[in-house]
Amino acid sequence: MKKSVPAPAPRPVLATIAAITLVGGSLLMTACGGGSGGGISLPVLPPAPAPAPAPTPAPPAPAPLGTLDGSVPLVIGHRGLPGLYPEETKTAYEAAADAGADSLETDLHLTKDCVLVARHNPWLSDNTNIAEVAKTNATVAGRKRTVPGVLVDVKYPPIAANGPAQYLSDLTDPNDPKSVLKSLIVDGEDHTNDWSITDFTMDELRQWIRGTTYDARDQRPTDLNGKLPIISFQELIDIAKAKSAATGRTLTVYPETKNPIWNNAQAIANGCGPAGSHPLEDALLKVMNFNDLNRKDAPIFVQSFEPESLKYLRSAGMKARAVQLVDGNDVNYQTGEMIYVTNDVYTFVDGRPYSWTLAGNPKWFGEMLTPAGLAEVKTYADGIGPWKPQVMAHTIVPFVAGKGLADVNTIKPTSLIADAHKAGLFVHSYTFRNEAKYLAGVYKGDPTAEYLAFFRAGIDGVFSDFANTAFAARKTYLKETGR
Repeated sequence: MKKSVPAPAPRPVLATIAAITLVGGSLLMTACGGGSGGGISLPVLPPAPAPAPAPTPAPPAPAPLGTLDGSVPLVIGHRGLPGLYPEETKTAYEAAADAGADSLETDLHLTKDCVLVARHNPWLSDNTNIAEVAKTNATVAGRKRTVPGVLVDVKYPPIAANGPAQYLSDLTDPNDPKSVLKSLIVDGEDHTNDWSITDFTMDELRQWIRGTTYDARDQRPTDLNGKLPIISFQELIDIAKAKSAATGRTLTVYPETKNPIWNNAQAIANGCGPAGSHPLEDALLKVMNFNDLNRKDAPIFVQSFEPESLKYLRSAGMKARAVQLVDGNDVNYQTGEMIYVTNDVYTFVDGRPYSWTLAGNPKWFGEMLTPAGLAEVKTYADGIGPWKPQVMAHTIVPFVAGKGLADVNTIKPTSLIADAHKAGLFVHSYTFRNEAKYLAGVYKGDPTAEYLAFFRAGIDGVFSDFANTAFAARKTYLKETGR
């Protein structure tokens, strides 16, 4: 058998660690307890660092905007802030700027002494107190135009698809160009027994006439009606400059050459230019040049329903951005399509530019919104200004004859924004108002819902009577896109 071998003596076991000391920059553990060796010092490595906190996830990138260049859609103060103040007055424009409007919009006419004046309609009973003034001012009363217009045969085929076979004209004597100063027919619309803005000088307008509300006048504040003076285009530019300096935001102005064919005929009769000239557009260019606004990047948009006006401005050297406005007569709520033609000799011209009527062109405004039409617009303009139903189809489903805007229960973007953007044109649509009678039923009386529908569809700008509401709605839209 094998010889037994004694087992080795057990090694001493460390008892407890008595202390941890720092020696020469190293951690030492001092142990004590059983074993003949006594205390033992062992180097200890530093504790592992705590794991770094997980990086905070980057916020999601804002959703891209659907505008032409990806910029924030514009809030355009349509005639200032007429939802709260008499339109196209200093107070209305200053309020629009304070409410967040990016642009101050106006309509331009020429006064008797050839000054550009800010007023929506050239017939003054709509948005001034002239009827009241005429009760005590014999000079004003005596300037009412009472001579009726004359009917003229159209030059294109007189078929139903082209509208009435005649249109109204203010040239009551074809042999006397000044006869246009006797009647008040504006682009085929009859305003006999009213006052024309072209019969007053700028000083007379300031002295005698005051602005009032116009749209939804029975639902808007009236306490300032008849108290705020008419202003010139130069005064509007000065307001925009002052508000830009005060707010640190560059406000643009957005003038319209209103009824340019009519205005030019009136101005020529008043001695503002020779026969065949364009006094309205020439006056605009003069003011633009004086204020350094005739640049591509200048804070101005020039708009018109009349393509010939914009084309003339381009040929005369206008470099600023131009906008072709597009009108219509009504909406087919069964299909959502625009109605351009009517059989009313007094209103059918709303469906086409007046220059087309005079030239014998039977096409309607809708022609501009086809791909070929948009390409043509792009040759002289930078954007289009369509009516809201041309951008967003309004329909009643199921359709019931005789129903109207309040019964619209379905909205859907047309292809217009996409088509215009493809052509390189921005889209500014008109006119957004708070009152329920201007809202499609689908919005349930909430104007913000309408703005959001258009913003989400990619609209580049909105003409609004309530810049405060438009600004707040845009803020909501930007928040939902992560901005």
